[in-house]
Amino acid sequence: MNLSSPEPRVRPRPEPVAVPGACRLQHLGVIRAQGPDAAKFLQGQLTQDFVLLRPGQARLAAYCSAKGRMQASFIGVKRAEDDVLLVMSADLLAQTLKRLGMFVLRAQVRLSDDTAAWQLWGVTEQAVPENLDGLPWSGATVGSGLAVRLYPAAGVQRALMMLPADAAAPSATPMDSELWDWLEVRSGIAMVSAPVFEAFVPQMLNYESVGGVSFKKGCYPGQEVVARSQFRGTLKRRAFLSRCDAPMTVGQDVFHSSDAGQPCGTVAAVATEPGGGFVAIVSMQVSAASDGQLHLGSADGSLLTLLPLPYPLLDDI
Repeated sequence: MNLSSPEPRVRPRPEPVAVPGACRLQHLGVIRAQGPDAAKFLQGQLTQDFVLLRPGQARLAAYCSAKGRMQASFIGVKRAEDDVLLVMSADLLAQTLKRLGMFVLRAQVRLSDDTAAWQLWGVTEQAVPENLDGLPWSGATVGSGLAVRLYPAAGVQRALMMLPADAAAPSATPMDSELWDWLEVRSGIAMVSAPVFEAFVPQMLNYESVGGVSFKKGCYPGQEVVARSQFRGTLKRRAFLSRCDAPMTVGQDVFHSSDAGQPCGTVAAVATEPGGGFVAIVSMQVSAASDGQLHLGSADGSLLTLLPLPYPLLDDI
């Protein structure tokens, strides 16, 4: 079964060219897992395989409820066998740290909010460290900091840089946060934030297609639901890129023209488009993306148009 992104219903506007630069990412925070059992503990809690990950490597991961619903998502960086950093949406950090702490029990791991120890930057093009591998989620040491290659967006190469709090800022042209947010949305990868807490299983945000789920690792909360969603033969909801002239908000419903009473999707991430209008990642029913019209907020709301995803989707099995 091929679930590749449908053709856009209108011709996409020409993409503006993003200038190289660096943007301070104030909306993100960092959880640190430190101790002999750090990787083993996270192995039993998240969708990613942190035991097999080598020091210096990074991966996308999700933290799910017992029902497989995403409570948080992370870019996890393994600094050493006993030291892992989890970069996540700051508005969910406190509650995620508290919930993870409930399961430490006798494990030799200490969890802490390490946000104050780091500067988090998004960088593009020439500002991307040269020693990063070309594949998304590859990690590297950069001076006293760390870097992770992100998925490209609109043809722009990108990376996350983690610098010590007292380090000098990247020597690159400052980038407006709205431009970085637009690149994040155009990458097609949404991080879980407070408005969509427990709204999606990982496949509803295409995490299995962008390296966010390992189906070979051991148990974690919600694993049975996540695995069943992948292996039962059909995935009914996926994440799609969309555009709208009207403002959109994370958590907002999307409706299909065939059903005025029941939403077919939810806005997972949104940004202002440099050329005007708004772009969003919308998690919705695959059937709703195939034909008909999509409307924001209600059946007679503003019209949404679909854009091609920048990466291929894995077939469900």
